Amino acid sequence: MKLLTRAGSFSRFYSLKVAPKVKATAAPAGAPPQPQDLEFTKLPNGLVIASLENYAPLSRIGLFIKAGSRYEDSNNLGTTHLLRLASSLTTKGASSFKIIRGIEAVGSKLSVTATRETMAYTVECLRGDVDILMEFLLNVTTAPEFRRWEVADLQPQLKIDKAVAFQNPQTHVIENLHAAAYRNALANPLYCPDYRIGKVTSEELHYFVQNHFTSARMALIGLGVSHPVLKQVAEQFLNMRGGFGLSGVKAKYRGGEIREQNGDSLVHAALVAESAVAGSAEANAFSVLQHVLGAGPHIKRGSNTTSHLYQAVAKATQQPFDVSAFNANYSDSGLFGIYTISQATAAGDVIKAAYNQVKTIAQGNLSNTDVQAAKNKLKAGYLMSVESSERFLEEVGSQALVAGSYVPPSTVLQQIDSVANADVINAAKKFVSGQKSMAASGNLGHTPFVDEL
Repeated sequence: MKLLTRAGSFSRFYSLKVAPKVKATAAPAGAPPQPQDLEFTKLPNGLVIASLENYAPLSRIGLFIKAGSRYEDSNNLGTTHLLRLASSLTTKGASSFKIIRGIEAVGSKLSVTATRETMAYTVECLRGDVDILMEFLLNVTTAPEFRRWEVADLQPQLKIDKAVAFQNPQTHVIENLHAAAYRNALANPLYCPDYRIGKVTSEELHYFVQNHFTSARMALIGLGVSHPVLKQVAEQFLNMRGGFGLSGVKAKYRGGEIREQNGDSLVHAALVAESAVAGSAEANAFSVLQHVLGAGPHIKRGSNTTSHLYQAVAKATQQPFDVSAFNANYSDSGLFGIYTISQATAAGDVIKAAYNQVKTIAQGNLSNTDVQAAKNKLKAGYLMSVESSERFLEEVGSQALVAGSYVPPSTVLQQIDSVANADVINAAKKFVSGQKSMAASGNLGHTPFVDEL
C-alpha cells in the first residue's frame, strides 16, 4: 500500500504556507537534453541556493549548514553527533514512523553527514518523487520536536556508532590529533565523549538547532530540480530562523601531543603543523606538496611505491609500512603533515625518515618534473571526484557555505597551475619550522615523542 501521494504533499507540512510542488523539469519530447549551467542565487537573508538540471533519472537535494562540532562548547559536546542520528525522529509535521516508511515507500534515501564545520542533510530519489522527499527534508531540518523519550532511546546508538567508527585506528588518531593541535573549536570531537553519552538532552538539541540552523548559515543545493521552484521553496520554508545565529570562536592552534598506549603491534602516528586556510593560494601550495610527497595510491589495492615518502622510508626499514602526506583545510586554519603505519619496533625509523623527506624538499631539493606530476595528480583527483553527483553536490555545498559562491573546475585547475615551485618549497618550510602536533596509538615503546623530532 502506498503511504504517500504527491497531490498536495506540502499541504501536510506544519507551516500554514503551502510550497509549490518541487518538480524536475524534463526536456521537450523528442529534443535531446541541452547542457545546463549551475544556477546560483543568494537571498537577502543570506541563504544560498544553487541547482543544476542534469536530466539524470535520480535527483539529489542537499541542505548544508554551518553547524559542525566546532560550534559546540564544553557544556554541549556530542550534540552534533546525536543530531546526525536524529534525522528520523518525530517532527511537527511528521511522525518518526511516517518519515521512515514514507522514504522507504518510494525507494529513496535521507542521509546526514557532518564534518567539524558543517552538517549536510541529503535526499536522493527518483525525479518524480522530489516533492515527497523535500517535505521530509524540510521537516527534519526546520521543525524537529526532539521528544524526550525518543532522544533517550537514541542515546545508546551513540556508543555503537562511536565503537564502529573507532574500529578504524585512523579515525581515533585523527580525532586525537585535532584535540592535541587546537585549544578550542576544531579540537571538539566528531563523536560524543564517553562521559556525555546518555546526558545529551532534548533542550540542548533544541538550543543548538535554534542558534545554528539559521538561514544565513544554510545552502540549499539541488541536482535534477528546477531552480525557480527550489528558490521559492527556500524563500517560504527556510526563513523560519533568520540571522547568523551564534558566532563561532576562531580556532586557536597550540601544538601538543596525545599518545594512546594500547599494545597493538601496528603503530599509527600523525605528525602535523598548522598550514593554510581553505580556499587560499597557500592551501593550493600545500595540496601540491601533498601530492609531491605522496597522497596514497590512486588504484584500489594499489601500491604507493613511487611516492617520495615511500621511497625514503623504504631505505630506513625492511619491515612492512605505509606512509602518506596528511592535509586538512578549514575556514580559519589547517593541518599538514605525515601519517605513518608501521610495526612497533620500526615506528621511530619510519617517522623520522618521512619527516626528513619533507626537510629535504624544504631545503629546495624539488624538480620541475616532480611539481608538474604532482599538479597533474591533484587536478585529475579533483576532476574525478566531482564526476559523481554525490561528490559534486558536496563540493558546491561546501563552497557555497565558505565563500557564498561557486568556483568552476576550470578556475580550480588554473589556480593549481599557478602554484610555483617556490610556493611548494615555502609550504614545506612552514611545516618544518612550525610548532608540531602529534597523535599516536599502538605499542609506543619505540615511537619518538614530538619534542624528539
